[in-house]
Amino acid sequence: VSTIRPSLHAMSALLRTAPLGTPPYQTLDPFLFAVYHKDQYPAGNSRLEAPETGNGADFDPSKPYRMYHGDRVPGFPQHPHRGFETITATIDGIIDHTDSMGNGGRYGFGDSQWMTAGKGIVHGEMFPLVNQTSDNPCRFFQIWLNLPAKDKMVDPHFTMHWAPQVNKVQRDDGSSLTLFAGTYKSLKSEAPPPNSWASDPENDVAIYHITLPPNSQIKIPASEKDGVNRTLYMIEGEEAVIDGKSFSHKIWAVADASKELKLAATSSSPSQFLILQGKAIGEPVAQRGPFVMNTQQEIMQAFHDYQRTQFGGWPWPQDAMVFPQDKGRFALLNGVEMTPENPEGTRVDGDKEEL
Repeated sequence: VSTIRPSLHAMSALLRTAPLGTPPYQTLDPFLFAVYHKDQYPAGNSRLEAPETGNGADFDPSKPYRMYHGDRVPGFPQHPHRGFETITATIDGIIDHTDSMGNGGRYGFGDSQWMTAGKGIVHGEMFPLVNQTSDNPCRFFQIWLNLPAKDKMVDPHFTMHWAPQVNKVQRDDGSSLTLFAGTYKSLKSEAPPPNSWASDPENDVAIYHITLPPNSQIKIPASEKDGVNRTLYMIEGEEAVIDGKSFSHKIWAVADASKELKLAATSSSPSQFLILQGKAIGEPVAQRGPFVMNTQQEIMQAFHDYQRTQFGGWPWPQDAMVFPQDKGRFALLNGVEMTPENPEGTRVDGDKEEL
């Protein structure tokens, strides 16, 4: 989708609004996909499983929780990607990651994981029910950020940002902004992967999670770059005032990134927002399932390559890999295991069954 151009006579920063609807949400270039996952998982058993068996494609929005493609552990067993990046920005709960490069991890509670699929990677993201005596609420954003043609076939890359590294603005009125990517005033996020579209400051890519208690407000500064798209998703709350206009239902909106945007909560309703912004890549998008390229011929080649090579194969003992219940948050990258307490990491050897 090309950059939305506002009318010369438009005074508001809001260009277009619509009911939020069910995910995946509409996105603008350079973003491809955005979902707000919110699942109230019950207590798990000794194998971190849910009390029900999934049907292989459980996305029912009316249920308190979903199994997605999982069988007894909810989540997404191993599957391939090519040509873009995934960003998993967590709020509550635990996610277990494994991939075809041999990397893995357990993260959540404010951690953020970036994965550049590039020329091809297979990964799994499972949601183990680690609490056996209480519920396992899980909330996070799953976001796909496109890569330009010149970077679609780069080597895959895995980056973990632990919650203590993720910058957060906390205001006196109780409002907060979590900076998963980009800049906010003088604050900068942790560095994205080297070949990310977000790695160039000229592209002004930003991912904000904003929380507004009643009677609070926050202002999002105008972008200083040209050609930047900005979208807004009201993910929690029933009322809000956006750029002076009142809304009594959840919405998504396209905003003029060249103008300041003001968000305010009413006296009766707290609210939460996701904001995605970035300079449009402006190239053709060809997408089929897990592959995003520029032409249909490249998509066909991606399927052929995956069938031939399995993008390096799957080095883990299960397709839906889950780590032991007592394993804390960690990231295994190129044989080095890192934790929030030891972000530099320690080299580990041995069978992946022992992680």
